[in-house]
Amino acid sequence: MFDQLDQLEDRFRDLETQLADPDVASDGARYTVLAKQHAELADVVATFRRWRQAGDDLGAAREMAADAEGEDRTAMRAEIDELTATRAALEEELKLLLVPKDPNDDRDVILEVRPAAGGDEAALFAGELLEMYRRYAQGQGWRTEILSRTEQGVGGVKEAVVEITGRSAYAHLKHESGVHRVQRVPATESQGRIHTSTASVAVLPVAEEVDVQVEASDLRVDVFRSSGPGGQSVNTTDSAVRITHLPTGLVVSCQDEKSQHQNRDKAMTILRARLLQAEQERAAKERADERKGQIGTGDRSEKIRTYNFPQSRVTDHRIGLTLHDLSGTLAGDLTPIVDAVRRAEREAKLAALDD
Repeated sequence: MFDQLDQLEDRFRDLETQLADPDVASDGARYTVLAKQHAELADVVATFRRWRQAGDDLGAAREMAADAEGEDRTAMRAEIDELTATRAALEEELKLLLVPKDPNDDRDVILEVRPAAGGDEAALFAGELLEMYRRYAQGQGWRTEILSRTEQGVGGVKEAVVEITGRSAYAHLKHESGVHRVQRVPATESQGRIHTSTASVAVLPVAEEVDVQVEASDLRVDVFRSSGPGGQSVNTTDSAVRITHLPTGLVVSCQDEKSQHQNRDKAMTILRARLLQAEQERAAKERADERKGQIGTGDRSEKIRTYNFPQSRVTDHRIGLTLHDLSGTLAGDLTPIVDAVRRAEREAKLAALDD
């Protein structure tokens, strides 16, 4: 492991030298590639350097303890114990950082939210989940764009599809796929009974044209007049687009934009993401042993989390994590949950490698 870390540090130094070269800085495309590689190595190299420094400090402390007496010797022993624990923790962190990355981790995201069981209450919850993810993305400095949204009831969502663009968006959000359950007293409940409703979330990596080849002959494109609320021209022209991928039967509709061309582009973005996801799921089933290194299956039918309003509690069932800050979570503070699930994934993958 440490030979690999030495090589990574050498590569990191080489990238720093190249990025400081004026010729590289003037070449935008090359600079972007090298800067991305540099950023990918930054965490593991920084942790490796902290581990090495802790080792140097530990050696010095042991030398000083050998010559110390009385209270000084006791203090040095305490410092040795602290440094030993720190170095061991950093070594474990390094092992996790060296776990192979998901090749999709650096991709942007297509996030889909739909109500499941619970009627209008489920639709309201789906709308709250959508806003939760948009606020989380905003806090991360990411950009969000609604690709498709269909309203249901007052403030509810029948379906919403949003594109989230930002560094490592998929790495942070991929484990949000699944069934989210809410427990609360609906506003229409006169006897104060707690109801349970659900909404499903699907997180797909954004696919480029080079990732998924879609032949024009495989598509049926229908245009129609948009329905529901809209701005000028939205409901008066045939601007809405429905694309059917004939080989798979996948259907995508977009009607939020005034332009038929814009709606078609958005529909194709969603279609490519779904086709890429389907292909990756097929490949994963052929390598079923990889499931040992995953937290949950990522299937939208799997119940992953409960949001309990009476107790102001959020529980992630996959890792047994419970937080008593429901309002903060729904306001977009997903970091404690996201970080805990990502760490559990790395640990599971590390354990799978050791098997």
